[in-house]
Amino acid sequence: MTEDIYWLLKLELQADQDAAFDALMAEMVDATLTESGAKSYEWHRTGSTIHIYERYASSDDAMIHMQNFGANFADRFLAILTPTTLEVYGPEKDDLRDTLTPVGAVFHEQVGGFDR
Repeated sequence: MTEDIYWLLKLELQADQDAAFDALMAEMVDATLTESGAKSYEWHRTGSTIHIYERYASSDDAMIHMQNFGANFADRFLAILTPTTLEVYGPEKDDLRDTLTPVGAVFHEQVGGFDR
């Protein structure tokens, strides 16, 4: 078992927002790169569908990321991107659960396996 927590966030990009998206994504990637507990932060795109895979060393590290997101990016992010699904894996703490629940997060408990 692992203390890692990770999620796959799926979103729809609003029409004619490509330039705003590219700039915001680059800024968010650079900011997340400075977070020591961020293990993976990958953005993928097919047309207007965006997938973001995020993995953190712990629920506390994920919460640090969410606080940074809220303070620096949330308004601009939600102005151009509409979340459609958020699947969360790992041992989340109550504060992270409370933060992600309003955007429709579905939480999955790890019941077996390993991480190398």
